[in-house]
Amino acid sequence: MESVTLDALDRRLVHALQLDGRLPFSRIAAAVGVPERTVARRYHRLRSRLALRVVGLVDGRRTGMLDWIVRVRCAPEAVETLAVLLARRDDTSWIAPLVGGTELTCMIRTPPPGDDGRRPFFEQLARTAGVREVRAACVLRPVAGVGGWAGRMDALGEAEQCLLLPPRPAPADPTTSSDQTDQTDQTEALPVLSPADSALLRALAQDGRADLRQLASASGCSESTVRRRIGQLRDSGVLAFEVEIDPALFGYPIEALLWLDVPPAGLRTVAEGLAGHRQVAFAALTTGPSSVFVMVECRSVSGLHAYVTDELAALHGITRIESAVTQRRTKRAGPLPATLAEKRAGAPSGRAAAQ
Repeated sequence: MESVTLDALDRRLVHALQLDGRLPFSRIAAAVGVPERTVARRYHRLRSRLALRVVGLVDGRRTGMLDWIVRVRCAPEAVETLAVLLARRDDTSWIAPLVGGTELTCMIRTPPPGDDGRRPFFEQLARTAGVREVRAACVLRPVAGVGGWAGRMDALGEAEQCLLLPPRPAPADPTTSSDQTDQTDQTEALPVLSPADSALLRALAQDGRADLRQLASASGCSESTVRRRIGQLRDSGVLAFEVEIDPALFGYPIEALLWLDVPPAGLRTVAEGLAGHRQVAFAALTTGPSSVFVMVECRSVSGLHAYVTDELAALHGITRIESAVTQRRTKRAGPLPATLAEKRAGAPSGRAAAQ
């Protein structure tokens, strides 16, 4: 990736796109007070240098899928190959080798457990050459960072944000129910995605700002149908847009992953506290030995130390913290950009993880 530095206008553009990844450049330009061609030029410059990308993401909870945070301990010589193999898959995201050279983490999306005649993904992964241990924790409920990391959402004033994005009702959380509907009823109410929907979502995952003509071609629908369906999928909470950009460009080069041990009585307090921490890019309640997973972005190692000893320490209920610093990101939220996928097409193949 070419060297990139963000100025004030770039940051305002990123903030606007995090509010709504498909905002017209004309509306962004009107809100920030610059010509539309300037906004378009800034966006295309950042995107062409692989510094910024808008991707369409599907909320797995609303389609009956499960998200897992996976830790893989492996031989040092296998880390890079495994990271590339996992990055090729459509069902992985947030792949990061950890500093130390013998472990990587990622998120994987799977159907619910069941006997479908296929070997489960985790069994495949455990059989991959060089893999020594696989630990997987199911994401029960995201509690912070779902609407975007706060560290890149302070460039626009309140008035500008209102100009860009009129208030719209938030979709109901599928993990809660005011009338105590049981899990069976919730499952029956899951939306059914047509083949055209799936094709549309795949196209948006590659480029969340693809124009209607491109999306119509990819899905086999008319442009008016595509426009309407995107609105319906967003309103139902199935589809959301995320800005992929390196936090280091905002002055946060240190990314750490934290696993917190919290007894059940303290989960609500800890979750509410994490949601208010500026450093938290993502946090979720999970299964496994540690009940809370947190991804934080910091300006320095001393900043990470201060966060753990001050802000985390102030949250009552945390009994133990395990932490690790990421080496880099092999993959972020969306599928690999086509240019990167082509470069890695000749990477070594593996027996299991690539299947």
